[in-house]
Amino acid sequence: MQKTNEIHDSEQQQDKMGIKFNSTENPYLSADMQQKILQPRRLSSYFIVLIESGSINYKLDLQDITLTDGQLLFAMPNQVFTPPDNADNLKYFKVLFDENTLALLPQQFSFLVNPLNTQKIILSDAARQRVQRVFEILDQLLQTDENQPDTEIILAYLNSLLAELNSAYFKNQEPANVLNANLSKFIEFKLVVETHLMEQPSIHTIAEKLALTTNSLYRIVKEYSGVSPKNFFTGRLMVEAQRKLHYSNLSVKELAYELGFNDPDYFSKLFKKCTGKSVTEFLENTQDLSGK
Repeated sequence: MQKTNEIHDSEQQQDKMGIKFNSTENPYLSADMQQKILQPRRLSSYFIVLIESGSINYKLDLQDITLTDGQLLFAMPNQVFTPPDNADNLKYFKVLFDENTLALLPQQFSFLVNPLNTQKIILSDAARQRVQRVFEILDQLLQTDENQPDTEIILAYLNSLLAELNSAYFKNQEPANVLNANLSKFIEFKLVVETHLMEQPSIHTIAEKLALTTNSLYRIVKEYSGVSPKNFFTGRLMVEAQRKLHYSNLSVKELAYELGFNDPDYFSKLFKKCTGKSVTEFLENTQDLSGK
């Protein structure tokens, strides 16, 4: 009973801070929590997992991602995340933290909006050792420390972890490209898209919000995504549509209106144009893959 109380107290403390942490040594132990974390869900927090050894498959926004020794995956709020079943001989560290926790850190981290469109990070041996050590310290602070952990210390180590991952994420990019104003504007553009997705603002409105001309916005978005701002926004809407079709019971009409379309028929045509499948075909394929 004492051990159970300690676990409960630890979970409560993590909830208050907006941080959850678990690892091979300290997994989620309650049956309710174990059941919840294995269900497909829309993330409300940032999620990071480092595979110390072993191999495992995750599904993120309907895409399969395989992680092996020394590889790391990060996911962002609003993405649909399907955790895998437990794998044999797997060693790992996981951490979740919300926007409120992120706001307490002394700096921002560009990789968390995924400007390069890759959510798997492969660490060098040296970086892997440093990251693993930070994870181990966070594990100790949040899970096994007998005293109530110091919030400032936890935030300092979380900041250190994210700084390492930010550097590794941009490792193959030229420094000038990492730090220049164009990348900052593209990150701002992605944040506006996420924040106002259902409103479907015009590209002109977004450009004004970012203090850019439409031509400048086009050039920046094209540089970092390979597509125009309009096509980027449309592509993001279609990803959201597939998420909702996969994990909700909305009708096509309800889905169209929820995504900000006034004409369900236009939405259906756009969905087929962008995905190559009608909504019905997409749902049938989804059911076949899930065995339903």
